[in-house]
Amino acid sequence: MSRSYLPNFKSFKALSPLRFAGALQMPVEVINRQRKRKISAARMREFAQRALTAIDVGDRDAAVVFVSDAAMRRLNRDFRGRDRATDVLSFPAQPEPFEGRSQLGEVVVSIERAAAQAKANRLSLTNEIQQLILHGLLHLCGYDHETDTGEMNRFELRLRKKLRI
Repeated sequence: MSRSYLPNFKSFKALSPLRFAGALQMPVEVINRQRKRKISAARMREFAQRALTAIDVGDRDAAVVFVSDAAMRRLNRDFRGRDRATDVLSFPAQPEPFEGRSQLGEVVVSIERAAAQAKANRLSLTNEIQQLILHGLLHLCGYDHETDTGEMNRFELRLRKKLRI
């Protein structure tokens, strides 16, 4: 079944590919909606699953979506009021009462931003994407570097070391 929810940025529900996915066996779904760079969905899924285990979220689902800068700009404008592309956005789930599994939400990564940041920081693209996935997952777990006193940053650095990224 084709998922074409990302072009419709008008509602959060349009961004929820796992909304009715109680039958899914994998806790992480990876969706590639960009065509600029080749991405190994299996490798990113495996990393995100390891990251969720390291964060210790229990049996919680998440989705990772890769998009272009243009799509990220629309999302950032529509949901945060910032009319520019950003590297990663997190969309916490709003589960329905009848849903049996608890979903964290979606992490959306701009591959173009990730590539530019990887080059600027002399990192591999894979490493940069993994850092962004981890950062987004931490936001889904309630961490917020804009309002805490460095707690998220300290935890993220410990997890990077543990996950070897």
